[in-house]
Amino acid sequence: MASSVSAAPGPCRAPVSCRLPGGHAERCAAILPSPAAVFSDLWAQAHHAVLWQAIATTLRRAVIGFGMALVIGVVIGALVSRIKPLRAATGSLITALQTMPSIAWFPFAIILFGATTNAILFVIILGAAPSIANGLITGVDYTPPLLLRAGHTMGLGKIAMYRHLILPASLPSFVAGTKQGWAFAWRSLMAGELLVIILGQPSIGALLSTYQDQSDMAGAIAIMIVILILGLMVDGIFTRMDTAIRRRRGMLDPAAT
Repeated sequence: MASSVSAAPGPCRAPVSCRLPGGHAERCAAILPSPAAVFSDLWAQAHHAVLWQAIATTLRRAVIGFGMALVIGVVIGALVSRIKPLRAATGSLITALQTMPSIAWFPFAIILFGATTNAILFVIILGAAPSIANGLITGVDYTPPLLLRAGHTMGLGKIAMYRHLILPASLPSFVAGTKQGWAFAWRSLMAGELLVIILGQPSIGALLSTYQDQSDMAGAIAIMIVILILGLMVDGIFTRMDTAIRRRRGMLDPAAT
């Protein structure tokens, strides 16, 4: 599928000769640029509006898709963890969906929704929701029995027990599952933007596809650096959440912080 995004111009790089096994010299179709060339290309793109429009489009899709996956994952995890017949029927299916490569869902999603944003969001949800649900289920399973007995002694009903005792106790596992769900969502989004390129909607994946079509290695690596930076920023948010939870529960060594 042809890309509708025109990449920002970068420095010209002449091909060089490569010595291949067997003693034959051939022209390389693409060369590995120097770090200086990559960061020069990245700096040039940072001064071009297309890159920022692409980042905005990608982050908007990520927030919408992951937000929907979070809601669906929490609802499924809460129901499955407390309803035994439902767990017996769907517990293995959730794990199977979690192990399913997200790229395998795209033919189905494109046939169902067409080459639209909905197809990308659909795969993001399928990629992230099972991990979020499993994180909550695991947290509920590992709630200490002593806490449950204390809740029964205090006369807590089922809803109050779940709200005031089980959910707070499962929070560390839920955050870990949510972090893993984000990783699946981010990978699904990048795969989706490489496969589903929509006219008039520049995205990080569309830029990467454009540089691939142009055999522009420096531009492609520059976009990969942007993807890495965005991923590290979101990972930092989850790390702060995990640190805050452990600090509140006295699980951090004060000398280490």
